[in-house]
Amino acid sequence: MNPITFLLTVLFIVAGLALGEFVNLYLAPPLFIIALLVALSVKVANTWEKYVILRVGKLQSVRGAGFFMIVPFIDNVVAVIDERIQTTAFNAEQALTRDTVPVNVDAIIFWHVHDAQKAALAITDYRQAIDRVAQTSLREMIGESLLATLLSDRRAADTHLRDEIAAKTAEWGISVGSVEIRDVAIPVALQDAMSRQAQAEREMQARVILGAAEARVAAQFVEAANVYEHHPAALQLRAMNIIYETTKERGATILIPSAMVDSLNPGLTVALAGQAQPGDPKNPLKSAA
Repeated sequence: MNPITFLLTVLFIVAGLALGEFVNLYLAPPLFIIALLVALSVKVANTWEKYVILRVGKLQSVRGAGFFMIVPFIDNVVAVIDERIQTTAFNAEQALTRDTVPVNVDAIIFWHVHDAQKAALAITDYRQAIDRVAQTSLREMIGESLLATLLSDRRAADTHLRDEIAAKTAEWGISVGSVEIRDVAIPVALQDAMSRQAQAEREMQARVILGAAEARVAAQFVEAANVYEHHPAALQLRAMNIIYETTKERGATILIPSAMVDSLNPGLTVALAGQAQPGDPKNPLKSAA
């Protein structure tokens, strides 16, 4: 019994007894009965509650928040429906995915009753029914999904579950707000295998990227060689720049072979070659003839 209804019952009984003492002892029993009937007739519903009332076995009305009255012994409150958002946790243990991998999945559903009459009269226990439907839908979804999809795209799985459960519970006056998969647990041995596979794939990708980078560098070197071949001055400037950068960064003394210095001065090399005799064994440009 509602606390307010109980309090009203007590007040009516006390008032009837007090009135009976002052009026007449013979009037006390009728007044007591009247007070009791009035107290049983008054009901109080909270803002989030709906009372489903049957009169002689037939639906009489569905009453909402506030005071209302029923006919005692004729009207019967068969259900008090809470229309606030409810949460129900459910799971599927050792369910097989489409690629035959056993998984344990935990999920939670957010729902509320939008039609108190259907929730009270269309099904015996709507709370238990929601739990059963949620578990069945979860197992069906797991059986239709690949493990990789289930792990990587949970939003799609949540949406699919919500639509499936909502379609089954709509005729019971229940609306499903959302479904969230909290955890997908797979066997430890499979976790190790997947970890090794992911590591191998990352290593392969790293090697592919490194090979592509080396190919690009080699192409740049070939292009630079073509430029230096037709422009000796560019090669000389590049060599001088390398020497400058090396000494600037490290601040060290660098010994350069004279042959390298001569190679950096192509004009001097040509002049020396012109002064030497063709038959001179010292001539670096001696003809093979």
